[in-house]
Amino acid sequence: MANISGLTKTPDEANTVLIAIGANLPYAGQAALQTCHRVVAALRQVPGLTVEAVSHWYESAPVPPSGQPPYINGLVRGVASIEPEALLKALQTIETQFGRERSIPNAARTLDLDLISFGALCQTDPSLTLPHPRAHERAFVLLPLRDVAPDWVHPESGKTLADLLPGVADQEIRRIQE
Repeated sequence: MANISGLTKTPDEANTVLIAIGANLPYAGQAALQTCHRVVAALRQVPGLTVEAVSHWYESAPVPPSGQPPYINGLVRGVASIEPEALLKALQTIETQFGRERSIPNAARTLDLDLISFGALCQTDPSLTLPHPRAHERAFVLLPLRDVAPDWVHPESGKTLADLLPGVADQEIRRIQE
């Protein structure tokens, strides 16, 4: 594959990526769970991203606690042959297409897509920090992550899911039936 734009990698440079999906407000007359299903379909259309697995769906209390409705959360494992910044831009475009409005931090939203990890890449950049700086503190990330990548190791800390899950055991979350 040609590297014409600087955003494309050759197939042997593809990276496993983990993308968290969350929503707690309806969009276009659909409940949050239906939005999440539609988002998975939208992710399958992103050039340079191959969706390999989708977690179960979970309902979780907002973090930090607030008067918001509960969230629906899941996670996609995929392979990316594009740069992390290009993938982030694609995720933000999908958020906008699904009515995401950025107001105050931790506000209720129709859609939230977070790039949790991009291979073993560790970076702190004003536009993108990898791995996601709070992923290891969130049950709504770690439980779906266990569904699709049970052997995942945090690229920065070296901790396994077994190491991280006890730290989120007190958070309110339940797997939902579809």
